[in-house]
Amino acid sequence: MNETVRWGVLATGGIAARFTEDLLRMPDAEVVAVASRSEASAKAFADRFGIPRAYGDWAALAADEDVDVVYVATPHSAHRAAAGLCVEAGKAVLCEKAFTLNAVEAAELVGLARSRGTFLMEAMWMYCHPAVRRVAALVADGAIGEVRTVQADFGLAGPFAPDHRLRDPALGGGALLDLGVYPVSFAHLLLGEPSRVQADALLSPEGVDLNTGMLLGWPDRGATALLSCSVTAGTGVTASVTGTAGRIDIPFGFFYPERFVLHQAGAEPEEFVFDGARDSMEHEAAEVMRALRAGESESPLVPLDGTLAVMRTLDAVRDRIGVRFPGE
Repeated sequence: MNETVRWGVLATGGIAARFTEDLLRMPDAEVVAVASRSEASAKAFADRFGIPRAYGDWAALAADEDVDVVYVATPHSAHRAAAGLCVEAGKAVLCEKAFTLNAVEAAELVGLARSRGTFLMEAMWMYCHPAVRRVAALVADGAIGEVRTVQADFGLAGPFAPDHRLRDPALGGGALLDLGVYPVSFAHLLLGEPSRVQADALLSPEGVDLNTGMLLGWPDRGATALLSCSVTAGTGVTASVTGTAGRIDIPFGFFYPERFVLHQAGAEPEEFVFDGARDSMEHEAAEVMRALRAGESESPLVPLDGTLAVMRTLDAVRDRIGVRFPGE
């Protein structure tokens, strides 16, 4: 592959704009095409960011021979179809989180990519962030002993109107898939897939979760995770992991932190600072491009088996709180 990786962007919403802005800051990335179901929307997005080609349908982007990798930024409900179309066309894909609506769709998409040897990765930018990677390394190296508890939250105050996508079951709305995926993925990063899942939630009249609490358990490791997400209450968006010999505290924005504090028994607290890490998706884009240049079909930082495990946990939470999406 050439040194410059050529990106296509599929969808034109807010997250697609943020990702494109970050790509344009990277000297080894080039955004060459954008697609939307609306040609007008695609053209407006292309004009905004100076993108050469705009398509009014997804298939045209998937068929573009100048595109090396497609970033899928549609609502959750369209991830399986959009990413699958690109994978079938032989395109590498970075697909936004939550990866799909459910674990069945995720398994189909992963199976398709693996059968074709095509690169596929969930856009879990937290896993690629240098500060979070350092937290995981410290925990793995035993800096805080054996992990006993993980706590993490992500809540927005809202309110969101009934016609907002976060309230729409047909779009995979609710707090869990948009926000809860972060604390759940953080717990998975440190402890793997839980064998016990408990949850409770406040549901909207439309049937999506507005405020959800989760208790995950790893009885074989003596560990638990207390997690929450909300679209009705602004939380601290913090995380903490405690072990038998210490604790790591991550302040606001735990999935893209600029610092965290390590507390070890008998020692002064140690602060780790990551200047310039900031709220950026460049780290995940860099990981995708590294993997493509190396000829890898999966990223070791965001492994597909890990993505499948997170989707199973999200399904288990939805089962406990009684949330089902149309067609399930």
